[in-house]
Amino acid sequence: MLYETFLVGVVLAVLYTEVTDLYPGGIIVPAYFALYLNEPLRLLGTVLIAGLSLLLYRFLSRYFILFGKRRFVIFILLGALLSQIWILVLPQLLPSLLGFPILGWIIPGLLANNLEKQRLLPTLASLFTVAVLTYSLVRVLNYFFLGGV
Repeated sequence: MLYETFLVGVVLAVLYTEVTDLYPGGIIVPAYFALYLNEPLRLLGTVLIAGLSLLLYRFLSRYFILFGKRRFVIFILLGALLSQIWILVLPQLLPSLLGFPILGWIIPGLLANNLEKQRLLPTLASLFTVAVLTYSLVRVLNYFFLGGV
């Protein structure tokens, strides 16, 4: 079901982008969110890391020339760095955050990149729309082709 979710998620993200001209957080991000819809804290943590990456980018862009490829790389690096801090440091400081994981190192950076391009509400609304559609379509396809598994 993992591969099917990624395939359906990418196809729906591309179709959604073509129809609405809005990116749902990147092409692969909705598929990851669809895989973890049953873990809302993980999704929230990922969105928080993406938001922190965006804030740090805006601070850094005051002092450095960040556009094009540099901007994208900075978002990926900030997302990875903040994800690593979230995973390693925060549980030591606040043990209650142990049950508050995130989605990898790359996904927050991809999401932050799209948050910068499109703003918060259109990106997050598109992301959750495509993620829920992906989740639902994969469930329907599994029901019909795998006999309800």
